Amino acid sequence: MTRVLFVLGLLLMLSAASLVTSQYQGRRAFIELERARAQANDLDLEWRRLQLERAGLARNARVDDVAVNELQMVPVDPQRALYFNAPAAAQPGGS
Repeated sequence: MTRVLFVLGLLLMLSAASLVTSQYQGRRAFIELERARAQANDLDLEWRRLQLERAGLARNARVDDVAVNELQMVPVDPQRALYFNAPAAAQPGGS
């Protein structure tokens, strides 16, 4: 009888240790999941910020400002434009 009680006690102790271990692993997995979710949220916020920045850099006003101020480009002036006439044979429908 004492041998049976000893075996049952040992099994109870092993079961308790297994329960504690599985709870600890579950908590660790939950913490890791929360870290991954937080990182995903941070990456999503960074993506949105970069999308807004890209949209701002691609605005027509921004492109015009860079063209004029950084590249010293000037708007087209019809007075300064040179126009060339194509030869008659190269024009469509020309004979």
